[in-house]
Amino acid sequence: MPEGHTVHRLAHAFAELFGGQRLAVSSPQGRFADGAALLDGHALVGTEAHGKQLFLAFSPAPDAGADGVRWLRVHLGLYGSWTFAGDETFRAPHAIGAPRRRVGEEEVALASPDEPASPESPDEADDVVVAIEEAAPATDATPGATDAAPEADASPGATAWHPHAPRGAVRVRLLGAHGVADLTGPTACEVVTAEEKAAVQRRLGPDPLRPDGDGEAFVAAVRARRRAVGELLMDQSVVAGVGNIYRAEALYRARVHPLRLGRDVPATRLRAMWADLAELMADGVATGRIVTTRPEDRHDPEDRWYVYHRSGRPCLVCGTKVAEAPMAGRRLFWCPRCQRAPRRRP
Repeated sequence: MPEGHTVHRLAHAFAELFGGQRLAVSSPQGRFADGAALLDGHALVGTEAHGKQLFLAFSPAPDAGADGVRWLRVHLGLYGSWTFAGDETFRAPHAIGAPRRRVGEEEVALASPDEPASPESPDEADDVVVAIEEAAPATDATPGATDAAPEADASPGATAWHPHAPRGAVRVRLLGAHGVADLTGPTACEVVTAEEKAAVQRRLGPDPLRPDGDGEAFVAAVRARRRAVGELLMDQSVVAGVGNIYRAEALYRARVHPLRLGRDVPATRLRAMWADLAELMADGVATGRIVTTRPEDRHDPEDRWYVYHRSGRPCLVCGTKVAEAPMAGRRLFWCPRCQRAPRRRP
């Protein structure tokens, strides 16, 4: 599942690629046909990320203000992905590669445009596949292009661009003048009002990447619970956007054992953890990679994480073998020496 920094990257990408444009919105798969009809021909006037939730604002007119705005809410889940393609003027930020590149903590060039990204394990799917494909100019409409698609700007000698036919079960297609974005496999995809969007966000905890992210609310939420802090960091109502990698790495960097109860973690330690998450995730937004190791602990260029997916291998700091155990259906990693087990209360 993509971690929060990837969803923020997607929000930035949509703003850059489609902001202010009227888009042709369709559902080639058919499952989102009613929702697509509500948005078709409307302008993309805003993008927002909160944790792992992506919100795209559509309005009947670019300057219509808040009146009439509908939001497309997308949660990618474990298997969702966005694929971008366009003409020579269309460049998906952080996704320049041939023919596809994963954006996030894993950036892998694949062999052909039709080859799907296949993570080694569910835990490796902690980031979304975002692709940019080179689309050949066409003189006739390409199958799959909607009749309502905006026309590309004409210029002397320019060749008309047409989108490729949808590949796979495309839930939503967003088509602009110079590019297209296809959504496949999301956990959630729906059109919501501003009130419904706000209701979704009220159920989410603070997001370290948002300006309104409240670190004190995070501290209070953790310390109010008698659950293991390793579980709490994956609870999106406690902190939004943290996934399995950031969970393991934030706990290691704070030297907190994942089984320690939330109420027993000092507030000062949690405040430091919040600040650390904000910095690490902001770096993930900027670079498209999750790198949590400090330069002095990085013995090899591949040493990007302290404990995540390093079970049985020596800790980069103390040499103790990294431990692994299941927690709430996900794989959990920690160093038994650097992260001391909590003492049992009498």
